Amino acid sequence: MPRKFIKRFMPNHETIKRQKALKIFGNVLYNPNLWCLNRRSAAGAFAVGLFMSFVPLPSQMIMAAGLAIVCGVNLPLSVALVWISNPITMPVLFYFAYKVGAWVMHVPPQPFHFELSWDFILSQMATIGPPFLLGCLICGITFSMLGYFGIKGLWRYSVVRSWQKRRLR
Repeated sequence: MPRKFIKRFMPNHETIKRQKALKIFGNVLYNPNLWCLNRRSAAGAFAVGLFMSFVPLPSQMIMAAGLAIVCGVNLPLSVALVWISNPITMPVLFYFAYKVGAWVMHVPPQPFHFELSWDFILSQMATIGPPFLLGCLICGITFSMLGYFGIKGLWRYSVVRSWQKRRLR
């Protein structure tokens, strides 16, 4: 069952409650529905986590926690899924998002070189910013929907398969 598989990789809820950055949520973290793992909460957590992994801002984990609290989905799973966009995968994900945005806006992709200066960042955001942000939004929505319906379908398949095994026994 997906519950057993997911629980192996989920962090302990006491560890998450002790995080200093999550203190801004106060007593809301003690809501037991945020720690429950069922088909609805897992699918919603995948949607929240995958969407937030395409948000090109720091503190994605805090934003994922806030959205998980608002949506009432599994908090540890949504926060953990944000790490899909880790320092190793982030350039690939964001380059893909930029290419998607450029394709949708019918803008030819710009050549990229990097300089570590504020002027460079501002000038690049003027040229590549709109396709990049649009691509992040499109990829975030698309992958969150794929994650939501994929987990719902996988969970249903797993339950049906366990019923069939039980019936055969």
